[in-house]
Amino acid sequence: MFGSLFEEEEEGFSLAPSGGRVVKREGEPPPPRGRVNLSGIKNQGGTCYLNSLLQTLLFTPEFREELFSLGPKELGCLEDKDKPEAKVRVIPLELQRLFARLLLVDQQSASTGDLTDSFGWNNSEESRQHDVQELNRILFSALEHSLVDTSGSAFIQHLYHGTTVNSIRCKECGNISQRQEDFLDLTVCVRGVCGLEGALWDMFVEEEMFEGSNLYRCGQCDQLVTAAKSAKLRKLPPFLTVSLLRFNFDFARCERYKETGRYTFPLTINLRPFCEQTEDEDSEYSYELFSVIIHKGGCYGGHYHVYIKDMDHLGLWEPPVRERGREEERTTIKKEVRVYPEPEKDDPLSVLSSIITQEESRSMLLDQLGQRLMDKIGSSWSKKYRKLHGPIGKFLQNHSDVFVLVNNGTRVALKANPPSPVTQPSSPAHTTPGPSSTPDPGSHWFDLNDSTVTSIHERDVEKMYQGKESAYMLFYRKTLLRRPSGALRNPGYKVPPHLLEMAEEENRRLQQRREEFEASNNSVELRLHLAPRYRLENGALKPISIEQKEATNLTFDLRRTVGDLRMIIYQMQNLWDGDMALTVAKSLPAGLHLYNTLTDDEVSLYSAGILTGTDLFVWNGREVCGATVQTGAEWEPMLLTVVRPSLGEEEEDGGGEGEEGGSGLSKESRGFAGRVTLGEVREALGEPQESLLCQEKRGGEGGGASGWRVFPPGDMQRTLKELALKDGDALLVLEPQTQDSSVFSVSGDMVTVTTPSDCRWLQVEYRPERRRRGGGGEGEEDEERMRAKVPASGNMVNMCLLSLHWCVYLCPGVACCLRQVDRTGKLLPPVCEELSVRDAGVRLMTSLSLCPGTAPKDTQLFLYFSVGTAPSSGLEGEIIVERSSTVKQVGNDCVSFGLLVGDGWHLRRLDWCEEVGEALMDEEASLSELKMSHGDALVITEGRLPPKEGMKLCSLVKMCVCLVGGAMVELRTVGQVEISEEATLEELKTQVLTLPALQYVCVPTPAFLRVWQLEGQRLTRILRGQQHTLRKLKLCSGVEFCVQQLLREEDLGPKEVLLRVQMGVPGERGYYPPEDLVWDASRDPSPRSLRSALASTYGLSPDSLLLAMHQPHTHTWETFSNWSQQVSKRKKKKKAESLLGAPFHLKDGDIIGVKVTNTALWFIVLVAGQGAGAEVETNQGVGPEKKMGPIKARKPEVALSINVGVFR
Repeated sequence: MFGSLFEEEEEGFSLAPSGGRVVKREGEPPPPRGRVNLSGIKNQGGTCYLNSLLQTLLFTPEFREELFSLGPKELGCLEDKDKPEAKVRVIPLELQRLFARLLLVDQQSASTGDLTDSFGWNNSEESRQHDVQELNRILFSALEHSLVDTSGSAFIQHLYHGTTVNSIRCKECGNISQRQEDFLDLTVCVRGVCGLEGALWDMFVEEEMFEGSNLYRCGQCDQLVTAAKSAKLRKLPPFLTVSLLRFNFDFARCERYKETGRYTFPLTINLRPFCEQTEDEDSEYSYELFSVIIHKGGCYGGHYHVYIKDMDHLGLWEPPVRERGREEERTTIKKEVRVYPEPEKDDPLSVLSSIITQEESRSMLLDQLGQRLMDKIGSSWSKKYRKLHGPIGKFLQNHSDVFVLVNNGTRVALKANPPSPVTQPSSPAHTTPGPSSTPDPGSHWFDLNDSTVTSIHERDVEKMYQGKESAYMLFYRKTLLRRPSGALRNPGYKVPPHLLEMAEEENRRLQQRREEFEASNNSVELRLHLAPRYRLENGALKPISIEQKEATNLTFDLRRTVGDLRMIIYQMQNLWDGDMALTVAKSLPAGLHLYNTLTDDEVSLYSAGILTGTDLFVWNGREVCGATVQTGAEWEPMLLTVVRPSLGEEEEDGGGEGEEGGSGLSKESRGFAGRVTLGEVREALGEPQESLLCQEKRGGEGGGASGWRVFPPGDMQRTLKELALKDGDALLVLEPQTQDSSVFSVSGDMVTVTTPSDCRWLQVEYRPERRRRGGGGEGEEDEERMRAKVPASGNMVNMCLLSLHWCVYLCPGVACCLRQVDRTGKLLPPVCEELSVRDAGVRLMTSLSLCPGTAPKDTQLFLYFSVGTAPSSGLEGEIIVERSSTVKQVGNDCVSFGLLVGDGWHLRRLDWCEEVGEALMDEEASLSELKMSHGDALVITEGRLPPKEGMKLCSLVKMCVCLVGGAMVELRTVGQVEISEEATLEELKTQVLTLPALQYVCVPTPAFLRVWQLEGQRLTRILRGQQHTLRKLKLCSGVEFCVQQLLREEDLGPKEVLLRVQMGVPGERGYYPPEDLVWDASRDPSPRSLRSALASTYGLSPDSLLLAMHQPHTHTWETFSNWSQQVSKRKKKKKAESLLGAPFHLKDGDIIGVKVTNTALWFIVLVAGQGAGAEVETNQGVGPEKKMGPIKARKPEVALSINVGVFR
């Protein structure tokens, strides 16, 4: 619920490397290796730690060669692993196969599925992340057990085994007691140490004294004496593995955390000062770094990847392009000019150092440093670095070797000779090339991040000194270990022949799969259109014969050239004579149009932009059937509808051409090239220059009349595309002799077309009284309907004449009215018979229904009404009333019409979404005053209206059922109350207690009840003021209340806010049960006041609280500012931030999350208790005892294990 507020670490950290994930298509083979020519390892969901360690072992040549030296005679064959008596050493065999695939198989990444299966891991184990240091020891142990009684049983010990000796020297007699210990890796401390050399110095040079109350019993003196304890390295292994203790436990906060401070380690190191024997040459003690396993994230989750030095030059190293320009730029700068290089924005140490260095005094105020940082990188410290490096003050303290805080911490300065934030100074034990030096060709490094492998610089290793992405394991090798020349750039060096054959076979299969996939993936379907089958008509190509097939389908490879396609078509068309041009075509409404011609025979179809489904026109490139064809987008044809008058032609219904055959207008579809001018179109139509060309105006009047805009003479020289004409547009052509017709009236640049009388009609449909439900079927009803077409005009005298005429004809002796019909077939209100067709809003060429009933007059309203609490719950009816009628008169008429008994009824209005609205309270108001209109719906609801002088509220009351701790679990309806608006809040509470559902609720006084206002089942505000009237509280009828029983009296003031506080559990993602807090914001509504109120409630320091407000709509947390900005004396003091205003708008019921940042005063002791909760106590004994519900704990950590068979 609290998201990341109570989570210090990144729980949801991605287990896979960052970057976009490529979705593989079905049947797609794995991609080949990238430019670096190294293979990665697939992540099975949480195996990044395993991938990093396996890559390190692979790039340890001596390790993989020892593994490859073990043949099938010693290890067995994987084909026999299921045989009961066969001793097959599965783990070494699978490791051999994996190494061979990584070295020799041409694929981007290899799978570790077979290897993890040999470990005995299931799917859950593969998706669960473990510690790589733990895996290193367990994997070595599993290999040693798997290689028992083989020639390689001791190769792990030979490569990684070393010994240390612990000595205790008696200060009295000089006796030395020694104890030897073996190690496969050295575990060094990170906390409180600046680097690896310092940690080794503390372990193997510094002596621990036994003195004072901590004395040592000497075996020779047989008494407690002063002694010195020390340790030394006795035997150095060829490969030294160093594990950094990045993860620690904070006993004060009772939680784990990761050390992210700066911790340096050299690229080369001399271990002579730490060894017992120092007589050998320096080369015997010299080691070089070749692998760094990096952990990114927190102590509860994260991601591993590894930086590896390629000792055998198996990969193709390329320097990053971004570094080349930077190096060249640095070499052109003169040495005497003082230059401040641009620091990496992701490295706060270099950014802050460069900012302070530019000051003459090499120091500045701490608050100015934050502003300079924002000016330099465009972001504040909190947004850019706080998540990874903590507050800026803590960051400066952690890097005391670079910065020094003076003047009580208000000013920060650089030390006299600080270490470079990018490189360390040269020393015998740590030699690093400078930024401008070119890396040695043999020191090429790569970043192996699961399936991704990229080149990096050697100096990029030093960026892993600090932060949440930092070094976790270091692997050194003796500088004496030289690689033979035959191993350089030879991935198959010492790989067994059977593994070479396996890799070659896999490469053959992969190549075959890729070729098949590429062939199927690069095949396109082309549609060939042959010129002899087409003719040019109206600027577009159209088929000569409808029966003849227009196009020929052809499947072709995109990678082949245009010339190859041309030869294939030549072979298909044996009778083709002369040149052949291939032009991309497209089917348009006007016909087929040609665009660009494929002229370069050497280019591939893919480069030419040919896609599947492309139409290609095969012709000679000049003409089709003797007609010249214009190509290109500018000649793209468009299909226009040419409209001409046909006044002398009387046609029967349905016998005309086009959609409006009988309207006096003839239509014809014609195609024209988009580049031709309007004058050329007029010429093509055979019209004289005096003819007018008009474009239809959208949204013309109804009733058969349409408006057209005349093209001015200047438009005759403009093209159709310039005039923005498109397919389907209508073009009216008026000859000179038709311009004076009564059908066409020209006014300025507008032409109005009035259709002939045979199209000015209204269709009248006779509908007898509709049968009740369950009566005759639809067929019987259709038989009783009669339709007729009525000649009409917009200025018809009135609708009454039309109604009377057809009543006599269709239903003599029955009162009828005309009603319009909507699109769904629903009858609309009757049309007033005193209005003309146009004034009544009736459009010509539409349908009217002649229905039994009386039409309303101009002073009357036609209304619908229904009985019940919903529109369809009771009797439905229609009524005609005067506009001046009152609500009471209309209600009586509706009650009489519905044959209802009694006078306990009132009217409610139906809103636009057909929901019952509020009651019409003023019964003396007229319908015109209420702005009622034709077709409005009323609902007759049972119940009397309260007297006007004592208006009452009808409200729904719900009961809030709570736990003892105050956490609401449900709402249940307990009844309704009716109360006057002049009643007080105390009287409302008293009346609520009289409801039958609350008869067993024991409340001493109404002050023990809290009343919430509900909106959409959500608590919105608390009603305050026991003596305030409901009118003053702005309550209306129909509002919903929620009452909550309290354990003590409550009378909240207007500025007192009820908040729900949830305190975070230190070290957990859970939280304690919510508690109500009444915060008085009348004097100070700032975050500081709220923090002080919470601190006094829980007995904590205000500076140790971090507050956040829960936003229920976005499910996020918005934190309150936790520190006050320092303001200069010259500036006016800023106005305190108010939580009651923007952006928080704190109100009743809001959830406030509290996190304790300094838990020295809040150490939690959980006592196992019965039931769902446990008691919580503080070590200070302050604060009340609290009951805590069940806390959602983290998933238990499962120990890592590898199953190994018995081979003794």
